[in-house]
Amino acid sequence: MLKKVLLGLLVILILIQLIPANLPEVSDTNPDDILLNNEVPEEIATILKTSCYDCHSNETVYPWYSYVVPVSFLVSRDTEVGRKHINFSEWQSMSKADKAEALDESAEEVDEGNMPMPIYPLTHPNARLSANKRKAFVAWAEEFAEALYE
Repeated sequence: MLKKVLLGLLVILILIQLIPANLPEVSDTNPDDILLNNEVPEEIATILKTSCYDCHSNETVYPWYSYVVPVSFLVSRDTEVGRKHINFSEWQSMSKADKAEALDESAEEVDEGNMPMPIYPLTHPNARLSANKRKAFVAWAEEFAEALYE
């Protein structure tokens, strides 16, 4: 009986792989990107690239497991939601108020340890932010938000 159940589960797991992942599109050409249009300190640019861009830009790098169902559904959802909150690839097309709000929200989420999402550094160790990197990011985001209105 156990063999039949395990075989049935294996068949289901194989069959659901036929469901397309529907991962959000990736683009290497992003003329409105924050890093192309602003003087972002190198340390902050590195944080953005390693800890934020997979979910908050059009330059997502999908690892192999992003194509395996059901993980692909989670990656797709997280990327879509992340891009809705802030998409650094579309920075220049955002209003000043939206930029300031996004920076304030980003600073708060990073400061509270909610970003990057706790599960993300488990598979992306370079995305882990030390206390000093968190402080640096928060300070930059707050200063940048204020500078928008100068």
